[in-house]
Order: sequence, then structure tokens, then C-alpha cells
Amino acid sequence: MYESKLRGRYQMIKFSFKTTIPVMLGYLFLGSAFGILLQQAGYSWPWALLMSAVIYAGSGQFLLVGLLASGAPLSAVAVLTLLINSRHIFYGLSFLDKFRDMGARFPYMAFSLTDETYSLLSSIKFPEGIDSKRASFYIALFNHSYWIIGSLLGSIIGPIIPASLVGVEFSMTALFVVLFVEHWKNSNSHIPSIIGLASGIVSIIIFGSENFILQSLVVTSIILVLAEPFIAKREKVKAND
Repeated sequence: MYESKLRGRYQMIKFSFKTTIPVMLGYLFLGSAFGILLQQAGYSWPWALLMSAVIYAGSGQFLLVGLLASGAPLSAVAVLTLLINSRHIFYGLSFLDKFRDMGARFPYMAFSLTDETYSLLSSIKFPEGIDSKRASFYIALFNHSYWIIGSLLGSIIGPIIPASLVGVEFSMTALFVVLFVEHWKNSNSHIPSIIGLASGIVSIIIFGSENFILQSLVVTSIILVLAEPFIAKREKVKAND
């Protein structure tokens, strides 16, 4: 009995780890870039550990480095970080009920729902015998640990590896392309993906590449809510074919 339970947990952790490998490659690389920038700004590895463990905001942390280096007040840091990460509110709502059912894990799941973790959890198909709630927790935990490890590596080895960071942010763009393709391949209906893609392109044209994310998410959310009956009906028809 105990061996069976242990084997089941091992399979679940193994599945969760394999699922997060694409995110691991992006997070270790970009997290290291953050650690290097933080070290260059005069903050050693304990700060990298603390910020990546407690803030865990990706682009918000890169912004924070510049603000700290320029001596910006904490109020400005808080407001800008809130604005940059306000997009999490919209896609986090779709997981609210699922996270509530996870009991004590709910606060951490809400905290750790980054763009990449959301993409994985919204597209993944859990095999039979895998507890989806526990596997989701391990996926979020693995992703968070990759970011922390990357940040620590960058802050520690940064002084001995003088490297240019130009273009490093493209690694996350490449990661999103991979996640989008996987979601497209595993989804019964491509309508949500097409709506999101079209909304993003139109928002970039109207608002520019620096300010399009929040607007695109708002428009996408509204359209998906309105089109939900049609999408559900179409998916049901495809499932019966």
C-alpha cells in the first residue's frame, strides 16, 4: 500500500517536472540575467533570493532593479509593479474555483500564477491516475524554484562572467511561442487562441508594444465571455465526432 502510494507520487512529480522543462530553460536563463543586473546594481545574492522568492514578478523585478538603482521611492515601486502585473487579475479569475478546492495550497497557487504557469495549467491534459490538483501545485512550485535558482546563479556568477545582456528578453518570447503551439495542438477548439492572437495584434497596432498587454487581456476576456456558449457548443460537437 505504502509502496503504491510512493510510486504514484513519484509518477506525479516526474510528470510535473517534464511538463515544466520548457519553462525551466527560459526561467534559468532570464532569472540569471536578473541576478546579474541586480548584482551590478550593488545588491548581493541574499537580495536576489528574497526578491525572487517573495516578489516573483518577472518583468516587475527587472523594473525594480532600475528603480532601486535610481533611488526611487517605495511608493513608486509599488504602483508601477501593480500596473505591470495587473494582467494577472484577469486570467487568474479562470482558476479561482479550482485553486479554492486545493485547500491550504490556494494562497500559494494564487501567488505563483505567472504567465508561463498559467499557460501550462490552461493547456495541459493530465494522464489517468495523476491527481490534477497536486500536479498543478508541483508545476507551480517547480517553475518558482527555477526562477529562484536562476536569480541566485546570476547574482553569484555575475561578477566573473562579463557578458552582454542585449536581447536576453527574447527568450521569454520564444517560450511563449512554444507554449502557444503546444496549446494549439492539444486544444479541441482553436477559437480562444485565435481570439487572443487577433486581440494582441490589434492592441499592439493601437497602443504600441509597450502598453498592449492589459488592453489585449481585457478585450480577450470580454469576447471569450460573450462567445463562451458558442465555443462550448462547438467543442461538444467536435468531441462527439
